[in-house]
Amino acid sequence: MKVIEVTNVDFSLRHFLLPLMRGIRARGHEVIGVCAEGPLLDGVRDEGFRVVGLPFVRRVSPLAHLRALLALVRLFRAERPDLVHAHMPISGFLARLAARIAGVPRVAYTCHGFLFNQSGSWPRRSLALAMEWIGGRLTDVYMVVSQAEAADARRLGICRTAVPVGNGRDPVRYHPDPVARARIRSELGTPDERVVIVAVSRLVRAKGYPELAAAMRAVPEAELWVVGERLASDRGDDMAALLTSAGLGARLRLLGYRHDVAAVLAAADIFTLPSYFEGLPMSVIEAMLTGLPVVGTNIGGSREQVLEGETGLLVKPRQAAPLATALARLAADETLRTTMGEAGRARACALYDEARVISRTLDLLGLPAAKLEGG
Repeated sequence: MKVIEVTNVDFSLRHFLLPLMRGIRARGHEVIGVCAEGPLLDGVRDEGFRVVGLPFVRRVSPLAHLRALLALVRLFRAERPDLVHAHMPISGFLARLAARIAGVPRVAYTCHGFLFNQSGSWPRRSLALAMEWIGGRLTDVYMVVSQAEAADARRLGICRTAVPVGNGRDPVRYHPDPVARARIRSELGTPDERVVIVAVSRLVRAKGYPELAAAMRAVPEAELWVVGERLASDRGDDMAALLTSAGLGARLRLLGYRHDVAAVLAAADIFTLPSYFEGLPMSVIEAMLTGLPVVGTNIGGSREQVLEGETGLLVKPRQAAPLATALARLAADETLRTTMGEAGRARACALYDEARVISRTLDLLGLPAAKLEGG
């Protein structure tokens, strides 16, 4: 079978879709990736995958979306795929609509978070809900990454048969690693006894950086490492500037985009993601697999991952004081960090093993292992 995987930007394809594309190829099917062009596609193409760049934009722009829709229709008519599998709200809607126009036999969608659950004006959220409702009627296989999103899809009539498939990462790649810990800390000049709090995400306000910057002032014994950067398509205030002006001095390390996130996590002691909104964050899974206690916010996907008091701590979003209290509590208690980290890794291995998540997704997509000739 020929499968086309569609998402919005290179970051999403590289970090969310690439393992799935590998799984499709391993089952003997042809797979093509589609998203906006970007530098992170180089590594994907180096693995032998074909990736087509199309003019997606991550904003409300009817003319730009029309251009992307027409480009998708042309691509699908030329390639004649057996299945189009779409991701992310805007690119996912356009891909499903284009697939129906082009006569693609089977259309699937994975929701990584509903836009109408994010903060915004009532008209904007209503438009997002309408888009999801229409999109649900264009979809043969409807998947979501969290139980909360599955409940929303069913309750709001978006799709009564939405299936939560979760997210996953490789526990062989993400694991406690004393060697990596020593190496990264040596490179950064951080003593082994110093407590390191790490955050991994795009540098946007919705990830809770204003509250994190304020909270860190109340945890003077710890360093903050921030892994990630703004995407070209991200909007809003510059969080790097906000963090550097927070008065943390040498306790702040802005590490930018890293290809060795697993090693950086292994070098840290606490993971935090104080987001305002999430689907089922991959970074939390990576941290749990690495054996880190997680301080997150009590929101949809994160509270499915973090067991309060067992694998980490959950606090109210958009509030610095409870975040500071949680971080300070873990920073002061090595035994608690170890106990929660071990429980978190066990939970992540049981629920978020990448191989099992991908296998289930491929089964739902109707992509069995291809039969060998003569077999």
